[in-house]
Amino acid sequence: MFKDKTAIITGGSRGIGAAVAKKLASMGADIAVIYAGNENAANEVCGFCQDTYGVTARCYKCDVADYNAVKETVSAVKNDFGGAHFLVNNAGVTRDGLIAAMKESDFDTVIDTNLKGAFNMIRHTSGLFIRGKFGRIVNISSVSGMMGNAGQTNYSASKAGIIGLTKSVARELASRNITCNAVAPGFVDTDMTRALPQDAEKIAASIPLGRLGTPEDIAEAVAFLLGASYITGEVLRVDGGIAM
Repeated sequence: MFKDKTAIITGGSRGIGAAVAKKLASMGADIAVIYAGNENAANEVCGFCQDTYGVTARCYKCDVADYNAVKETVSAVKNDFGGAHFLVNNAGVTRDGLIAAMKESDFDTVIDTNLKGAFNMIRHTSGLFIRGKFGRIVNISSVSGMMGNAGQTNYSASKAGIIGLTKSVARELASRNITCNAVAPGFVDTDMTRALPQDAEKIAASIPLGRLGTPEDIAEAVAFLLGASYITGEVLRVDGGIAM
């Protein structure tokens, strides 16, 4: 399923994105890691994928919020790999704050990266998928986009938007053998979650399974959806039961 195919992962230099890249490489996929700033971390992920699993892995610096930069990056991936088959839209940022005090720029930054970034990537890879008569897209949403979360109106709005984007893209592209699904993580042990003001033990106590998720938990779900040929438009919660 994955051997001799290419997967593009945004936000692939750390956390969930890095775990997804390594998981897909372990299944035989060649890897294109899209990163925004941490070149060393991105190179480490690519090096691990190549050295451990013998696949081809390359890194591309790109701000996914920039429409033209994404177009150029996707073109570079096509030139380097000959095409693409899988897309994982994982790049995301937070700029938390209460709505009464939130800066416009903080709202815009989160929407532009998390939601418009996913649109930009789908917009510019969809032609590759259509021409190849095959495509699998997984967008990383969040339970915050399903439940809402105080202090995260911008983040919750962006992740709710991802769900609507996923369902519309799934309907548009289904006839072309292209699926589009979303994974909605709960609290996952990443740098982003560690920056939250809440104590990790208190967060874990609120989760029915009693622990935070790991990036590998999310990567397993992503790999499942990328390998599923008869699931599209679905949102899969991977949250330890917190949003049931």
